[in-house]
Amino acid sequence: MTRTIHCILAILAICIGTIASIPAQAQSIAGSKPNILLIVGDDVGYGDLGPYLGGNARGMPTPNFDQLAQQGMMFTTFYAQPSCTPGRAAIQTGRIPNRSGMTTVAFQGQGGGLPAAEWTLASVLKQAGYQTYFTGKWHLGEADYALPNAQGYDEMKYAFLYHLNAYTYGDPKWFPAMDPELRKMFAEVTKGSLSGKAGGKVTEDFKVNGEYVDTPDKGIVGIPFLDAYVEKAALEFLDEAKKSSAPFFINVNFMKVHQPNLPAPDFEHKSLSKTKYADSIVELDTRVGNILKKLDDLGLRENTVVFFTTDNGAWQDVYPDAGYTPFRGTKGTVREGGNRVPAFVRWPGKVQPHSKSDDIVGGLDLMASFASLAGVDLPKKDRDGKPMIFDSYDMTPVWLGTGKSERKSWFYFTENELSPGAVRVGQYKYVFNLRGDDGQPTGALAVDTNLGWKGAEKYVATVPQVFDLWQDPQERYDIFMNNFTESTWALVPANEAMKKLMQTYVEYPPRKLQSESYTGPITLSQYQRFANIREALEKQGFSLPMPTGN
Repeated sequence: MTRTIHCILAILAICIGTIASIPAQAQSIAGSKPNILLIVGDDVGYGDLGPYLGGNARGMPTPNFDQLAQQGMMFTTFYAQPSCTPGRAAIQTGRIPNRSGMTTVAFQGQGGGLPAAEWTLASVLKQAGYQTYFTGKWHLGEADYALPNAQGYDEMKYAFLYHLNAYTYGDPKWFPAMDPELRKMFAEVTKGSLSGKAGGKVTEDFKVNGEYVDTPDKGIVGIPFLDAYVEKAALEFLDEAKKSSAPFFINVNFMKVHQPNLPAPDFEHKSLSKTKYADSIVELDTRVGNILKKLDDLGLRENTVVFFTTDNGAWQDVYPDAGYTPFRGTKGTVREGGNRVPAFVRWPGKVQPHSKSDDIVGGLDLMASFASLAGVDLPKKDRDGKPMIFDSYDMTPVWLGTGKSERKSWFYFTENELSPGAVRVGQYKYVFNLRGDDGQPTGALAVDTNLGWKGAEKYVATVPQVFDLWQDPQERYDIFMNNFTESTWALVPANEAMKKLMQTYVEYPPRKLQSESYTGPITLSQYQRFANIREALEKQGFSLPMPTGN
């Protein structure tokens, strides 16, 4: 009897020692590892969905998003990046896009994409034994090393490499005046729907065009039907995942509501307003609802974290085929309208229903949060073995109601910026890059197609514009020196936050840009500055001169 007791005590001691050796991050969340379903929309406006005062009020009911908000938590201050590729890169890597070189993506036929050395949500979760799956819009390059099945996903099904506009380039009905040789080139280099497993052959399921045609047997499917294939892939995966004992991570990326919006025939004129954009929002809501119903019907609801968000702010420049945001600016700018997006999380029994968070969080933070769910630490080195840094903060304390996010700031970037074009610290936002003036010549309220996305970078002199986003979320009233008290002190927090960020570039240099937009001529002064900037960063760090007033 005594011997038995001693054996039991010894076993208990071993178990206790083993538990103590598990990383604290793993102990905080992981009992059994939850499944993870991440759904990402495309250009969904902050004010389009019912929980954000959209839905019926915008002429497009969203009952499934309404229910998702009721069943979990919605975020009022969730940030993306200002356009598709950096937004998706930030979600996948948990890193500011200029670190991975993914500020834009190359034109079709030019190759390139997400560097092989980057960690993704899938490759990190693979370390924790997750089954990983991808379907829908990728937009992170077309080189073999950049595809989902080479970036940690066990399987990709119906993966689309470009934004929707790209699939119309070679279509004679869209661009009849195009030179035949150029049309032929687009037809040859534009890849359609891709499927394949990790380490295996990638096959093209069908080509994509901009017509109402659904003939995969003939090798062509039109834009209106793409999201039906994405939904189909997700439902099929869930059926198979039910049979497995391994936890799963599925990343579902719908193509809508990026323009041109061509709703599937079943959804034409199903919105209250009968517009293509509204019909497409209704379609998106329905397809998200179908996936959540399948999850619930399979009995996977209780142990699955569901997260929905989108890649960037609303693209108001393409009105009326565009999203709505109550904030200033549009996709492509550093204003709130280009960066603040809808987001929800559902986790039955863990996330309080009908809850809301106003914490500063964003797509970058999905990496640390999912790693926390899986009980793994984020890597210290990239997949090539070189030191790397993440810009991701664990959101799970916010979800669980056990604490606040550790994130205190958010950096806003456009394509060519190493130092951010705007910085938010607490309630204050500091805007340096007035890209396109955000409608300033038209009264700062109207969106002009020659501004916004197409506008040139234009930086403020001496000091940034400063906005109190609690009292002025539309960024109308610059408080730096434009009221009865002089607020020079307001720049101190931004200066400190930017200094810390810039110093990280010394130890962790950004990767080569995968694609580059035109930013004007290369000048001699730029060349000389380039030669000296790294040495200056190493020796004296980075700071902004502090004006003392007039």
